[in-house]
Amino acid sequence: MTATSPTAHGAPRKGHRADLHADLSASLTVFLIALPLSLGIALATGAPLQAGLVAAAVGGIVAGRLGGTPLLVSGPATGLTVVTAELIQHYGWRTTCAITVLAGCCQLGLAALRTARSALMVSPAIVHGMLAGVGVTIALAQLHIVLGGTPQSSALANVLGLPDQLAQLHPAALGVSALTLVVLLGWPRLPGRIGLALRKVPAALAAVATATAFAALTGLTLPRVDLPSWRSHALPELPEGPVLGIIAAVLTVTLVGSVESLLSAVATDKLIASQRRTGNRPPRADLDRELRGQGAANVVSGLLGGLPVAGGAVRSVANVKSGAVSRRSVMLHGLWILLAAALLVPVLDLIPLAALAALVMALGVQMVSATHLRTVTRHREIAVYVTTIAAVVLGGVLEGVAIGIAVAVAIALHRLARTRITVEVLDGVHRVWARGQLTFLAVPRLSRVLNQIPPGGRVVVELDGSFMDHAAYETLQDWQHAHLVHGGSLEVTGRSTTRMTGADRVANRTHLAHQGSRADRVEQRSHRGGHRGGHQCCRPWTPWMNHCDHRPAAEPTIPGAAAAPDALEALEAAAPTPAPRRRGAGQLASGISAFQRDTAPHVREELARLAREGQRPSQLFLTCADSRLVTSMITASGPGDLFTVRNVGNLIPLPGAEATDDSVAAAIEYAVDVLKVDSITVCGHSGCGAMQALLNSTPGAPMTPLRRWLRHGLPSLERMASRHHAWARIAGRLPADAVEQLCLTNVVQQLEHLRAHESVARRLAEGTLELHGMYFHVGEAQAYLLSEGEDFFDCRVFDSVGHQAGQHAEQHVGHPAVHPAGQHVGQHA
Repeated sequence: MTATSPTAHGAPRKGHRADLHADLSASLTVFLIALPLSLGIALATGAPLQAGLVAAAVGGIVAGRLGGTPLLVSGPATGLTVVTAELIQHYGWRTTCAITVLAGCCQLGLAALRTARSALMVSPAIVHGMLAGVGVTIALAQLHIVLGGTPQSSALANVLGLPDQLAQLHPAALGVSALTLVVLLGWPRLPGRIGLALRKVPAALAAVATATAFAALTGLTLPRVDLPSWRSHALPELPEGPVLGIIAAVLTVTLVGSVESLLSAVATDKLIASQRRTGNRPPRADLDRELRGQGAANVVSGLLGGLPVAGGAVRSVANVKSGAVSRRSVMLHGLWILLAAALLVPVLDLIPLAALAALVMALGVQMVSATHLRTVTRHREIAVYVTTIAAVVLGGVLEGVAIGIAVAVAIALHRLARTRITVEVLDGVHRVWARGQLTFLAVPRLSRVLNQIPPGGRVVVELDGSFMDHAAYETLQDWQHAHLVHGGSLEVTGRSTTRMTGADRVANRTHLAHQGSRADRVEQRSHRGGHRGGHQCCRPWTPWMNHCDHRPAAEPTIPGAAAAPDALEALEAAAPTPAPRRRGAGQLASGISAFQRDTAPHVREELARLAREGQRPSQLFLTCADSRLVTSMITASGPGDLFTVRNVGNLIPLPGAEATDDSVAAAIEYAVDVLKVDSITVCGHSGCGAMQALLNSTPGAPMTPLRRWLRHGLPSLERMASRHHAWARIAGRLPADAVEQLCLTNVVQQLEHLRAHESVARRLAEGTLELHGMYFHVGEAQAYLLSEGEDFFDCRVFDSVGHQAGQHAEQHVGHPAVHPAGQHVGQHA
């Protein structure tokens, strides 16, 4: 016999009872709201009134059970009121039911493709404008019933018919409607304890019940709800009408209903998060599952002769605020609707249509939200919002959404093309600011401003935007070449302390920046643009901050006073010990998380383009596998720029060499013959472990994979020892030690190996390929470039095209020299 703990079983049972009680109470509240609302929406569409009850019951039971948002209440789609009314007028009620079924099937297909998130990419201004337009249309139509008349076929006709309707007022209908609106608006404001108790009854139910009781007690003669027998309830038939019209109708119901439901699901999630603690929340919304539930509900509702179903904000807010904890409240509300449709028909037949019309008219007015209006105004999208409202009211939902999208695209293009280009002179430097995107539309203004700058001046161009097209790039590059030929200098920078991709390529190809003053300019721009609290050494590589110790240095409290040694020791002792560096999977996961959060949103569009078009790199970059060499950082390159091959020692085996590695040769062949790269760069670096191993190697040592691989570096060792080759040097100085000398020599030797490959030799003979050597000093964070001479690598600096001839005349021939990349000619002897 197994003993059981009463606590283990009793607590959950008590919690289960409490949850069931909360769901039961909330379901009754939602039912009392949904019942008159469903009848009102059916009245507004011109459908049989039972169709509203069918949609409410199916939305509660089917969508509530299968949907992905537990507390979202579905029912007759408010946003589809106008669309459904138009469909009934054009195709009849039974064909409209068939369209609802087909729309549900489309929603099931979209859910299977997991496209629910795509529905949220539509601009909120368009969505809110569409709902506001639907609300205005509903209010105009129901206003005629409130006044005792009959609504017209369109919103414009309803507006034009208002004068005649006002001339033929129906006092009884107007009185009942006015009473309904007064109770509806005043019910939440009832004061005192009695008011607090009465407010537990939903305002919509109280308003309709008060109006119904008033009409029954006074004996007013008014059109009332007329629910025919369920035996005569109309079911769907095969669609009849133009095929294209039916398809357009199905797509409209699918898209509008899906967007309304998904937006309501997201809004419900936000409401729950703002009002409840974490432990008291239901699971977060699964939008694909929600779309699947809505599709199933529409299929069932259409088959049973109901209106299109969608998630509703009004009912969902009531469900959350009533304390519902699970999807049981939604399903129970559907069950109560079903019982009411079967048992309360005599009571429902007493409701005046004017009371329902007043309720729906108030709902339509509330769909024009002042909060949404303020939001779109703050985001400068009021034009899209107002245009969408007007288009929906005058043309229809589908036409209104299409026009809203067109206006949104036009405004986006206008903002893309709007560029401000200004120039001012500060301390003898002409500073050109281009604010906005540089496209071909801005080329005339850019050219006009640049031509105002005198030849030979010092210029800084700051691109305060995220895009520069080919036309603007060529304009800037052509002017830059002409400016440099006349003795001027130019620096092109991007936002804050980083350089933009297009500007980087201009700067890298022509080496425009003055290295000595770049730190000052970076500091000035950081003060102007502000920085996000990152350490100075890590910007713009902010993800790298996790791998550095950035404890602030102790500063004296008195200006100009130095701290004593013992004070410094005390400060160091008091400083917190840095947390151990993350290793392994933790560090990898942290880096990936930072990329997805900070970088991926900015490069996703460019990577998608590269995925579609394929890679077209301009350069093959062969370098060492050393972790300190970040190729994209030292070359300011981005996705699709470099085809990179990395190995230990940046070695290139000779074709046919013993123990050759075909992976390097295969990469060279692929880059040269398939990708058609324009140049190949071999990059070595200071402190290379492979070169140290070569120098320290001992003959007769047992062969390991590393030693076998390093045999491809022996020609570099022999070249350095040979008297037939001049030693390479860096910017007028001899190498610091033998390791640095071998690192430099290895770059030159591997370029010779590169020439021995058949594909490279062929392209060199054709004049369609360039070879470059590069050396990166890790400790100095300085890159050095080699330029190819006639018999050996002359080690000249690549500068602008206009300076190369003069620099060649000044260069001391006979000792290969390496100069810093980007250094001006006059800065070296």
